[in-house]
Amino acid sequence: MPYRPTFSCLWCGTSHAVRGADDIEGWAQLCPACLGRAGENEFLRFRLRAALDERGRARSHVRRPPLPGPTDDWYLRRGGFARGAIEDALWATDLDAATLWLDALPLAGELAEPVAGEGWWSPLLAGKGEVWLQDVDGAALDRARSRLLAHGLRAHLHERDPWLEPERTFDVVFTAFWLGRLDPTDVPAWLALARRWLRPGGRYVLLELARGAGGDGASPAGFEPDALDSLLEGAGLGDPAVERAGAIVRGVARA
Repeated sequence: MPYRPTFSCLWCGTSHAVRGADDIEGWAQLCPACLGRAGENEFLRFRLRAALDERGRARSHVRRPPLPGPTDDWYLRRGGFARGAIEDALWATDLDAATLWLDALPLAGELAEPVAGEGWWSPLLAGKGEVWLQDVDGAALDRARSRLLAHGLRAHLHERDPWLEPERTFDVVFTAFWLGRLDPTDVPAWLALARRWLRPGGRYVLLELARGAGGDGASPAGFEPDALDSLLEGAGLGDPAVERAGAIVRGVARA
């Protein structure tokens, strides 16, 4: 259904004018009162979900296509990603430390990985709760599925643009080396979207390269912990705890 800035509510017939060009009421063509009752009414719930999808598709059309996430070769510094024995050994140490940090986090419930790629981190997450893996690259998700099966684990896998509005919320949202692949002007908008993926009290967990740790043109941009703190808080993600450990910045913030 097309976006309408003014409309008569499809359910109650009330005339309504939206406040801004992105308001969900204009996509659903439902007044705020009826949208507020979506949890009680199947038709209203259907219209809300459809409207979120339609708005997400419209947003994705004006952004550049999602960038590919790191592959196994990137993580293992193989082939064109190798930088020499010393640098690669230091990277392996930093990656091991990030893995131990993530493993020690008390994460549970329903977990989402909206940019899962080939599933490097997915078996670790799947050992903590029920996991939804999503990525725009279907072939990468097939490799993630094989990785999970090799560990005797399962997850829900969906081929999906990470810029679409979430259809449901989660206890945990995790991304790895994703923010640094975005245009810097898009990072606040994506973090605000990640906030909408989370249930109240849910946690956003991230891993990113530290500032100056990339530099080869094939790696994501890096971040300073203080800058990520500010970005998380600006997106409504509270109590951010971001720290640098070698080449990797790791952080947690709460919805």
